[in-house]
Amino acid sequence: MNGRDTGLQIFSAGIFKNNPILVQILGICSTLAVTNSLRNTLVMSIALIFVCAFSSGMVSLLRKLIPGRVRMMAEIMIISTGVILVDILLQAKMPEISKQLGPYVGLIITNCIVMGRCEAFALSNPPHLAALDGIGSGIGYSLVLIAIAFIREPLGSGTLWGFQIMPGWWQNWAIMVMAPGAFFVMAVLIWIIKSFHHGEECACSK
Repeated sequence: MNGRDTGLQIFSAGIFKNNPILVQILGICSTLAVTNSLRNTLVMSIALIFVCAFSSGMVSLLRKLIPGRVRMMAEIMIISTGVILVDILLQAKMPEISKQLGPYVGLIITNCIVMGRCEAFALSNPPHLAALDGIGSGIGYSLVLIAIAFIREPLGSGTLWGFQIMPGWWQNWAIMVMAPGAFFVMAVLIWIIKSFHHGEECACSK
C-alpha cells in the first residue's frame, strides 16, 4: 500500500467509517446549538475543520517535544490558538454571524472531536497524515451538521439560507428551532445510516 492510498483511507475514515457524530456520537453540543440555521452551520463547520486540521498537525509536529505530564495542557493551548484565530477572523469579517454564534465558537476548544483526534491519532502519526485525519473528521462532522440544518431551518423557520422557501400557509414547527428538534433529526439520520449499513452487511453475508 503506498502513501497516497494510506492518506486517502485516513481522510475517508473520518467521513464514513468513523464519522464523529453518526458513529462516535461526539460533538453533540454544537449539533444542538447551531443547526437551526444553515448559514451559521456552514460557518461553524468550516471553523471546526480548520481547528481540527490545525490542531492535529501542530500536535503531531510537536509530539516529540511535549513532555508527557503536560501533554493535554499543551494540546488545549494549541487548540485554543486555532480557535482564537477563527474567532478574530469571524469578528473582523462576519460580525453578524459572530454575534449569532456567540460562545459556541469558543466551545470548539472543548469539542471532543478535536481533542479526540489529537489524542487518538496525531500523537502517533506524522503531521501530514494527522492533518488529513483532522480534515476528514471535520468534514464528516460538517456533513451531518449541514444535513440537520437543511431539515431544521425550513421546518422551523420556513427559510433556507435566510430566504423564505415555504408557502404562505406553512405553519413553522417551533420544536425545530429548539434543541429537541436537533435531537430528533439527528436520531433519524443515525437510524437511517445504521439501517443502511445493516442491510449491506446482511447482503454481504449471504
